[in-house]
Amino acid sequence: MSQSLNLVFCGTPPFAVPTLETLVEAGFRVQLVVTQPDKPRGRGMELAPSPVKQRALELGLPVIQPDKIKNNEEFRSRLSILKPESIVVVGYGRLIPQWMIDLPRLGNLNLHASLLPKYRGAAPIQWAIANGESVTGVTTMRIDAGLDTGDILMQRETAIGTEDTAETLGPKLASIGADLMVETLRGLETGQVRPTPQDHAQATLAPILKKEDGRMDFSRSARELFNRQRGFQPWPGAFTTFKGKTLQVHRAQPWQHAVKLTPGEIAVEGTRLLVGCGTGNSERRGKDKDKNTDTALELIEIQLEGKRRMTAQEFINGYRPKSGDHLGQ
Repeated sequence: MSQSLNLVFCGTPPFAVPTLETLVEAGFRVQLVVTQPDKPRGRGMELAPSPVKQRALELGLPVIQPDKIKNNEEFRSRLSILKPESIVVVGYGRLIPQWMIDLPRLGNLNLHASLLPKYRGAAPIQWAIANGESVTGVTTMRIDAGLDTGDILMQRETAIGTEDTAETLGPKLASIGADLMVETLRGLETGQVRPTPQDHAQATLAPILKKEDGRMDFSRSARELFNRQRGFQPWPGAFTTFKGKTLQVHRAQPWQHAVKLTPGEIAVEGTRLLVGCGTGNSERRGKDKDKNTDTALELIEIQLEGKRRMTAQEFINGYRPKSGDHLGQ
């Protein structure tokens, strides 16, 4: 039966844990778990195991944490002796060398958190939300020498809710993807799943996030800024400056009423704090600027540098922003 396939599992972050658990529950023989070395975390900077290592040890699985894998003879020898029928890779964080790609008969299978060829790269969940997608999904693919360029095996779609952030969407995709990996392995074993080459012309990139990606550019539309704020959780978030101090925006929403504000200009309306936005890339042409209903962002929960998180009302009461003040200057 396909459940008894010998596997090696490579993974590191929380996103990878459900796949590991589901493979074990489904009866696959996970002979070895490969994860990144323990990293210093927290105030004491003590070494902490990866989420995958922690779960693997709880499941009684053998774990190794090589520093390097490409030219690691000891690691190569260990995998060769195990003769895995497939190597499953989920968020491992290392490029898979050619010798590993060539080793198992069913290949190295990767779970990727987008509908490839869209959003290849390190941050597919974040960029799908930031770019305003309403649908995303997961892909199982066969790893080749490129970055997320291998043949597609199976895909499953899911909606992105209007309130979804990268933190809420990630676990949903991890769960869907765990089941899909089991289906993929069974389908490969029975011959029902056939690899399909990606259409590289349709590829888009989801590069690793930088701190600067979180800086709010108020020439963008309120909808774009709202999407980026949801996508870039928990890091780099969405931030700007108020009177020279960093202002982190934890919750916001597009203000759906016409308002005449220049980009970055504040309006204080009772307990509400609004900031003017531009018309953004998608809306720049062919719109009457006086009729816009999406050029202001309501800031709901914010945090001034060195202070606690607070509501807009608390911020207005405590820091007295005035209509006509500007953010980002």
